[in-house]
Amino acid sequence: MASRSRDADFASYLAAREQAHLRTAYALTGNLHDAQDLVQTALAKLYLAWDSVRDRESLDGYVRRIMVNENTSLWRRAWKRREHPSDDLPDLPAAGPRDHSDSARLWTFVQTLPTRQRAVVVLRYYEELSEAETADVLGISVGTVKSQTSRALAALRERAPQSLREEDR
Repeated sequence: MASRSRDADFASYLAAREQAHLRTAYALTGNLHDAQDLVQTALAKLYLAWDSVRDRESLDGYVRRIMVNENTSLWRRAWKRREHPSDDLPDLPAAGPRDHSDSARLWTFVQTLPTRQRAVVVLRYYEELSEAETADVLGISVGTVKSQTSRALAALRERAPQSLREEDR
């Protein structure tokens, strides 16, 4: 009976939060297929740890942490380093970062950031987490969040065309 309640609780959480986690995973990975794989892995790990998660209010943070860690470890694997990006961008899913063209154009530049910088940008500006919350999710210091954010924004300012820069609007 406890197993049914556990499964029902997990299914309820999954139904409510899966799309939000998919959007975050898409922001971390840059393509729909990898995002789906990342969410599936994160939710499988959450399911295995479901009984040990005491604070149900922290589930989203726990899943984000799993996704960031999994995404980072994927890029460390040798087979992944042999992949090469192509000039053809995949179709953006309907639930992508945003639907207006400036955001889509800016997103192509965000995807060029190193993994940790991209994770910081996604958590700070896409997920709207504070510096302290971002540091907690990534397991790094607030100072590292600040420095990675600064480097990422400087790189984006350098790479993005003048027409995308907000200070000129």
